[in-house]
Amino acid sequence: MKDFKKEFNRFLKMLKERQNFAFSRFSDGELYMMQNRRVTIESNQVFLREKHHRGSWGPEELKNFNPETDQFYRNKLIECFQHQQQRYFKGICFTEDVGKKDYEWQWQLLKEDEEEFITWSNLLINGNYPDFIEKMVPLFKNTKNVYVCNRLANINNLPFETVKDFRIGQNCQVNDYGLIEKMISWISENNINDHVFLFSAASLSNYLIYELYKQFPNNTYLDIGSTLNPLINLDGWKGSRFYLREYWLGEPARYTKLIGRWG
Repeated sequence: MKDFKKEFNRFLKMLKERQNFAFSRFSDGELYMMQNRRVTIESNQVFLREKHHRGSWGPEELKNFNPETDQFYRNKLIECFQHQQQRYFKGICFTEDVGKKDYEWQWQLLKEDEEEFITWSNLLINGNYPDFIEKMVPLFKNTKNVYVCNRLANINNLPFETVKDFRIGQNCQVNDYGLIEKMISWISENNINDHVFLFSAASLSNYLIYELYKQFPNNTYLDIGSTLNPLINLDGWKGSRFYLREYWLGEPARYTKLIGRWG
């Protein structure tokens, strides 16, 4: 039985000790893509679980998975999800996120002996987000960082430096899939080792982390999602990311008190 806080501290310890690892988050969107269900995020609505949901999303968040045309990306995502490698951590959805049926569906693709490297997809947010900002992000001041983020992001105000950034656009898991080869070439040509790669690139993050960690395990690859959006001038979070609104805008705490339960 794993503990949400202790699991975060496990990752924190690996970073402090400069142990290289990979953390790839398979959240609800990735789960539904693997299940061959349509996933669409537009500026004023999303289509998830066969239903439309009204809301507000920024241009950096727009995406579309069409089961009729995007089977290549679905199959590749399943390949990423089933990959096993030392310290290749996969964050999955739990019952409290998607319900018992979908939670158990994931385990049909996994093996029982994988639990050591299975964790929460929301490990860095909700109840762990204050520690992510206040304990994990400061560690990046002492590491060589590479950031994959939206082309609209302004990274000049980040509290750490980056040696390289790669940019992506809307629906990046389809439109920017070619970035994999570009990053492979850059790492190989420049003999990149012991760098920390940060990914804010939706499902493209899963593909990148999988391919890069297979070939270059001497780096750390961390899927951080939308955690830094308030610092890089991507404002879509104000309409759709409640944990960010609570921390940065001082809204009453609910999500930042949520502690993931195992199973």
